[in-house]
This record gives sequence, C-alpha cells and structure tokens, in this order.
Amino acid sequence: MNDTTIKSGGLRGKIKKAGWGILAIAFLGGILFWGGFNTVLEMTNREEFCISCHEMKDNVYQEYRNTIHYTNRTGVRATCPDCHVPKDWTHKIIRKIQASNEVYHKLLGSIDTPEKFNAKRLELAEHEWARMKKTDSRECRNCHNYASFDYSAQGRRSNTMHQKGFAEGKTCIDCHKGIAHSLPAVEQNIGAAKNGAPPEIFHPSTVEPNAPKTAVAPAESY
Repeated sequence: MNDTTIKSGGLRGKIKKAGWGILAIAFLGGILFWGGFNTVLEMTNREEFCISCHEMKDNVYQEYRNTIHYTNRTGVRATCPDCHVPKDWTHKIIRKIQASNEVYHKLLGSIDTPEKFNAKRLELAEHEWARMKKTDSRECRNCHNYASFDYSAQGRRSNTMHQKGFAEGKTCIDCHKGIAHSLPAVEQNIGAAKNGAPPEIFHPSTVEPNAPKTAVAPAESY
C-alpha cells in the first residue's frame, strides 16, 4: 500500500466523519428549530395572547365574558382559540397564515377605536361566519358533538330547534351567531328574515360589555 492510497483512505474517512458531524448538527438544529417554532405557535394560541391588543380586549372580549362560554354551571370554558383556531396542525397553520392580515390591519389602526370597530363589526363577523360555515362549524364540534346530544336533557325549545336544524342540514353557526359576541345591529334587524324567527330564538340576548353576569340568559336559551 503506497502513500497515495493511505492518504486517499484517510481523506475519505475525514469526509465521512465530517458528513456525519454535519448530519448530527442539522438534526439537532432541526429539533431546536421545531421546538422553538412550536412553542411560539402554541403561545399564540393562548387567550392571554388573543387579548393582548386592546382592540380585542376592550371590545369582543368584554362581550364574551358575559356569555355561557365564559362562565357556566359546569365550569367548562371555551376560550378564544378554542373557537377561532383549528386544532389539527394543517388547518392551524393555514389559519395562522391568514391571520397575518390581522397584523397588517393592527399596524394600520383599522379598528383601534370603538367607533372604528363598530363600523367594521358586520364585515368582520361575516368573514368569521363564512369561515365557520365553510368548515361545518368544525371548532364548535370540538366540544359539541351531535351524536352525543341527550335531547331528553335539553329544554323543549332547544330540543325542537336542534332536531329541526339537523334535519335541514344546518350547521352550528347558522343559528348561533350571537352565542359569544354581540350581533351587528344590521344582523339583528334582518335576523327574522334569515332564520324565520328573531335571533333571540337561537342564541342568548347580548348584554352591555360591563353589565353584571346576572344579565346572562338562562342555560336553556342556548
């Protein structure tokens, strides 16, 4: 074995070791990147993050606090991300990408005052209603499963309307648009024309942001 062969073998060994080293670094780097990415992603799925901007905290969050989704006899709370962020990873990422538009409008100050927010309330609500309609109220179904309904335990009105709605192929958002946030004034006025009855038939009456929690309608109304 000559010197050239020895040097060639040594070079291949060094390249092989370097390759394994690079692979190990890339693997560890991937774990750190994924861990950091997933941690940040989950941090944005917390209610504290959702209400960190005053546009949400001072408007829709105050309304939500006076609903059964916030306080109820069982103590089970549906938070902002429970209703507005998909749980499965693929749809969650798509929703996060879409939410970049919300960051853009935050910078523009599109709804940074109560007057601006109320002026755009119907438009914002319609976007969310359309999303939920398209997904067959997917986020609602994370907690409310039709197959698990015990109709005998529901109030007479809820029992009748649920079975009627399911028979007609309706999804949750078709009837429960005002379950967590105040309806835009225009929607309240045309509710009867859309659903064949006033909105109050399908969801609780909304209350003023600072009203006491006793203003919430009885559980049977939901």
